[in-house]
Amino acid sequence: MMELRTYLRILKRWWWIPVGLTALTLAFSLVTLKPWQPRPPAYAKSMAFSVGVRPQQLPDQFTYDGYYTALSSEYLIDDFSEIVKGSEFAGAVSKRLEDQGIAVTPGQIQGSTQTGELHRILTVTIYDSDPDRLTAIADAVAATMTEDAHRFMSRLLEDQGAVYLVNRGGVVPIGPSLKQRLDLPLRLALALLAGVGLAFLVNYLIPRVYTREDLEALDIQVLAEIPK
Repeated sequence: MMELRTYLRILKRWWWIPVGLTALTLAFSLVTLKPWQPRPPAYAKSMAFSVGVRPQQLPDQFTYDGYYTALSSEYLIDDFSEIVKGSEFAGAVSKRLEDQGIAVTPGQIQGSTQTGELHRILTVTIYDSDPDRLTAIADAVAATMTEDAHRFMSRLLEDQGAVYLVNRGGVVPIGPSLKQRLDLPLRLALALLAGVGLAFLVNYLIPRVYTREDLEALDIQVLAEIPK
């Protein structure tokens, strides 16, 4: 309890440091984040693809093609997950869009595309601020995947491989992310904690006597104390 009272006295003495630092952080954050302004709209569309290799047809012969076909599908999905995020695939999608009169650079396609894998299914999610353009990009990605996949893995997909669109998905609006919602509160909390730490540091560095306990801590006998 003694230490707790000491800490509270220090905070009471230097209260303006954490309060001031928090206020400055709030002012800076309001200027930079502008939370009162409406955020630009954002949309997403997720599609699911199945990637596989057709087993060889060998009549009257027992083979392990079923097992190796499933195994190959897993490896192909891993590979395609990286291919879809690459510049060559983005360039092919951009060229397909250009043929339709839609200008989207490969860099924009790469920056707005994410991939995921689950149970031998490849998920491709695309983000954009324009729902119509997002639909066009997603259609171009799907067409490039299903029609031109052999261009990126010719040895495996030229004859036996296949890419199928199993879920086209739909365009959905995206609300503020968790990071965006917690950005300002986290800044203020960190500023308050930093201010409290700075208050204790200042109290330690400034050699002043404020209370009777400060003198007694220096082994100085206190004869009397003048109340405030």
